[in-house]
Amino acid sequence: MIRCLAVDDEAYASDIIATFINKTPFLTLVATTTNAFEALSLVQDGKVDLVFLDIQMPELTGIQFLKICGDKCKVILTTAYPEYALDGFDLDVVDYLLKPISYERFYKAAQKAQQMISPTPQEAVQQITTTSDFIFIKGDTKNKFIKVNYNEILYIEGLKNYVSVYTANQRIITYQSLRELETQLPHPPFCRVHKSYIISLEKIKMVDGNALYIGEQSIPIGDTYREEFFKIVKEKK
Repeated sequence: MIRCLAVDDEAYASDIIATFINKTPFLTLVATTTNAFEALSLVQDGKVDLVFLDIQMPELTGIQFLKICGDKCKVILTTAYPEYALDGFDLDVVDYLLKPISYERFYKAAQKAQQMISPTPQEAVQQITTTSDFIFIKGDTKNKFIKVNYNEILYIEGLKNYVSVYTANQRIITYQSLRELETQLPHPPFCRVHKSYIISLEKIKMVDGNALYIGEQSIPIGDTYREEFFKIVKEKK
């Protein structure tokens, strides 16, 4: 179980996060507080794995809190102010939740934290075994597999009933799910940028607003993946 702390200067806001934590099977609530210094003490005592942290708080802001606690725990920011997103990602937050927060969006952020804090055995094996430079993609008939080198893949598009893997020379159709392929590909260079797209960071020609370009192909950047994608882009500058 991941030990969680909800910190917000408005009690009703931390109560909402507490409700979400109690609803999530792999999370457990340690405490809620409106006092950032009390929260900092719990973190420094090693009692917390994950903090859901408001940014705009009196006496000690969320950004100041992040700088003080360092790497003692993982942090998911919760705020009504999107302009602080890049500051948060500069300090390696797990995710950035904009208020009002839906449970669906909360759960996605919690899953990200789970992968960082306590990966499942399957995920741990995946991290160990992705040392090869190719993948076998299921073909359109039984026991047919197509070997594709990672450096050949431009992007992958998930459609209604199948997935298309695009290389410079061919389009491979497979009935694997996009999620299944995502877990099999190394990250980086591969990155999910939209519910329907995984791209190779190495193949990007240009990023322009809410789209990126691989060759002449325009690929949208989805709201759910935008912050993490631009964090990667910023790190590569």
